[in-house]
Amino acid sequence: MPAYDYHCATNGQTLEVKHRMLDEIRTWGELCAKAELPLGDTPADAPVERLVSETAVRMGTGGGASSYSAPAPSCGAGGCSSGMCGLN
Repeated sequence: MPAYDYHCATNGQTLEVKHRMLDEIRTWGELCAKAELPLGDTPADAPVERLVSETAVRMGTGGGASSYSAPAPSCGAGGCSSGMCGLN
């Protein structure tokens, strides 16, 4: 199951939670419920934003660095060995 980072601008906190790719978390209350954490002083309806991070692109089980694949370099950086882009 992938892990995602969420940020709440209302309280300035960022939390990482694991959930299915199709699940949508939009509020602090939903995020705390998924992370099994108390709401604290933040209103349950405070909006949260999912962040793009390395954790969002990890694949496989365990989530360790060995399961992460870095993106290939762009053609301008010499990463296109096929020459299909015309920049090789």
